[in-house]
Amino acid sequence: MTRRPDDPDLYYEAHVFCCTNVRPEGHPRGCCAEKDAVKLRNYMKARAKELGLKKVRINTAGCLDRCELGPAMVIYPEGVWYRCTTFEEIDEVLKTHIVDGGRVERLMLEPDQDALSG
Repeated sequence: MTRRPDDPDLYYEAHVFCCTNVRPEGHPRGCCAEKDAVKLRNYMKARAKELGLKKVRINTAGCLDRCELGPAMVIYPEGVWYRCTTFEEIDEVLKTHIVDGGRVERLMLEPDQDALSG
């Protein structure tokens, strides 16, 4: 999907959706919540505020359908997916992707990646 010239300005420069999905214990796909997704999302939200990122929104998302690779997050408008498991990785994504406009390649999830290939 491409933004058209007549589209309104973006309300947020970046919108981050962090999966916090919960599945029953022992589910074969697992869930992001059991991988500390809520703690990581809360940290990301607090860090974005500390860094003064006013046009950035960090949101909780229900299932993003990639829990076996998680904890998963996706950043729009680019549609770049990441797997972050530590506060340091969250900091790296905020600085490199959100602030500097780059990518943290080693943390990115590819569109065709699944639990077997990832």
